[in-house]
Amino acid sequence: MKLRTIIGLLLIVAGGWKLANMWNIVDNDWLWSQPWTVYVAPALLLYVGAGTIVNSFRKDPDQWLRRPLPINEDGKRINCSVHYGGDEYIYHGESFHGARLDAFCGGIRMDLREATITEDEEIEICTFCGGIELFVPKTVNVVVKSRSFIGAVGNHAARIVDPKAPCLHIIADNFLGGVDIKN
Repeated sequence: MKLRTIIGLLLIVAGGWKLANMWNIVDNDWLWSQPWTVYVAPALLLYVGAGTIVNSFRKDPDQWLRRPLPINEDGKRINCSVHYGGDEYIYHGESFHGARLDAFCGGIRMDLREATITEDEEIEICTFCGGIELFVPKTVNVVVKSRSFIGAVGNHAARIVDPKAPCLHIIADNFLGGVDIKN
């Protein structure tokens, strides 16, 4: 059994025990009236909780950054919309089938470097006082069509000379915003 499972079970038992005491089913006030429980119990709980978080972070430091991909109704294309904030989406080997990215006074960072792209796909981008940072794999070509008003699209992705390489078609509408595309 994993440590986090054991800790979870202990917390459930402790919570149930406390509820039973509150409902006068069990009388365990004698336990909390002991002098050692005033300092040792909170210190032990803090130590175990902090240790669990630190060990979890050491095993998987990127877990705090991951978000589930917002898949559209068709089950393939993703739909991201940000208002007054920011989101980050990272592909870890999943298939990419196009996207719609909207940033209103915020930003989106999308990392497709490890995505599986086997055919031509389209990314629609719309920004208003916001920005999109897009990382693409080196194995695809990028074609940009942009309509920008006081904004721009920076395409810094390497070009592939292979005519059979898949192509990402990026259609960007920017108003006081921008898109940065890089490998």
